[in-house]
Amino acid sequence: MHLFYTPTIEPHYREFMLSEDESKHAVRVLRLTAGDEIYLIDGVGGWYKAKILDPHPKRTTLSILRVEQDYEKPAYYLHVAVAPTKNMDRMEWFLEKATEIGIQEITPIVSTHSERKEVKIERLNKVVVSAMKQSLKAYLPKINPVTSLPQFFEQIKAEEYTAKAIAHCAAGEKQYLTDTCLPAGKYIILIGPEGDFSESEITQALSLGYQPISLGNSRLRTETAAVACCLEIAVLNR
Repeated sequence: MHLFYTPTIEPHYREFMLSEDESKHAVRVLRLTAGDEIYLIDGVGGWYKAKILDPHPKRTTLSILRVEQDYEKPAYYLHVAVAPTKNMDRMEWFLEKATEIGIQEITPIVSTHSERKEVKIERLNKVVVSAMKQSLKAYLPKINPVTSLPQFFEQIKAEEYTAKAIAHCAAGEKQYLTDTCLPAGKYIILIGPEGDFSESEITQALSLGYQPISLGNSRLRTETAAVACCLEIAVLNR
């Protein structure tokens, strides 16, 4: 199955032209030709079956054969706010695996012990687009700009979540993530840097209704903890 990301397509289109990059990939790399059938995704739930009319390496023209909206729409909404890792390869690994497993929104956050305070959003978007196509999904996760933890709390205070959780290593009573969440919910989970959240940050989160969670007895890297949360929520909603 040949799958292309086409964010500008609309459900009412009967014909569509691939971008120059996608046209080159279709014609020069995949060697597709007139009459070949391909699939398109728009990143917001649209799944399109199309046939190549004119296999031009700069402007391949397609005929749209079938459109399906809300293609395999997730039954839940997961927002992970995570401190970017010092090694960006590890952050990109998290984004790739989280997209494959299932996630709707990611916010890179900067906390007291953060080792990295900047990320290249354009690069991260390319990672999630590739993972979306690889896993045959029609929804593109949203990556928000980097924000400080206090700003993040302020930005989302009016949003309604069925479960809010924070994963930290400090002592105290904690529950497993699946014990704090119900299926088909809207969840937000905070994952700190390798040095963990500061005591004051944990206190602030708890005062705002975030439940402290345990991901087991092992000490996990930031990106591993974030992926583990995605997996637990996916299993809860399976």
